[in-house]
Amino acid sequence: MRTLLVLWLAPLAIFWSWYFLSLNDVSDLVFSRALHDHVFAVYGEMLGIDPATIPPMIAKALVFDSLVLGAIIAFRRRRRIAEWWRQRRPAEPVA
Repeated sequence: MRTLLVLWLAPLAIFWSWYFLSLNDVSDLVFSRALHDHVFAVYGEMLGIDPATIPPMIAKALVFDSLVLGAIIAFRRRRRIAEWWRQRRPAEPVA
């Protein structure tokens, strides 16, 4: 399960780190605003959409995919989650 989470989070961390560093024009070639604009212009041209709409679309897709991944993990661990939930609830008084 850790491997799955690492393989899920590592690309996200790399992409969003690059995105925000290049958006703020950190003066390296890889993190320059010119490369940032060029990359999204190329993707916008390929997709036939405005390049400014691509980052919000990526963010929405990542939120949806994260929810699906979370649901799969919760389903696989449902017995442990149910037991944890039962232990957290206070004991019901016996009448």
